[in-house]
Amino acid sequence: MKLCLFQGTFNPIHIAHLKICEYAKKNFDFDKILLIPAAKPPHKDYDESMSLHRLNMAEIAAKDIDYIEVSDIEYQRDDLSYTVPTVEEIYEKYPVEGMINFIIGTDAFKNIENWYESEKLKKMVDFVLFVREDEQALKADETYLQKLKEKGYNYRMMKMPFIDISSTQIRKNIHNSVPIKALVPQGVANYIDKYGLYRK
Repeated sequence: MKLCLFQGTFNPIHIAHLKICEYAKKNFDFDKILLIPAAKPPHKDYDESMSLHRLNMAEIAAKDIDYIEVSDIEYQRDDLSYTVPTVEEIYEKYPVEGMINFIIGTDAFKNIENWYESEKLKKMVDFVLFVREDEQALKADETYLQKLKEKGYNYRMMKMPFIDISSTQIRKNIHNSVPIKALVPQGVANYIDKYGLYRK
């Protein structure tokens, strides 16, 4: 199985996340994309009361997409949601062909050396990068990205257009009563409305 992981906070999951999965599936011929909401993200402040909601919204968003599987693997552990233990467990659970691929934004990838057990992680996955900045900012980063590759962080770029949607902006829109239906799947919008999420 050619397996690709997409790990994130997904607070909330939105259309750009799904477009990234669609592009990766189409262009890299993955058999499955494992969407992994971080139960306790170590690099971000998070609202513990939102953890289960984030998982539920991811499941709603992906329920009709046959190549996406939403995993609660990080909800089964009590510790912070570090990537290395997750990847180790996935190698044990799935019949992976070759290396696991790992989708990551260029902004996060630039800080990859600061991740927990980063030297170990780079030997466990091949990274698949999507652009989280505009084209001008990305060009300024090309030299640094190349240096990471020289250090053993193998990656390839998704040549998909930059999609200017962020979970942060969606939360702000909800707080300010700005419509979000064009930014998230309808089922996710309904879920957010049902539980009154992000209002405060």
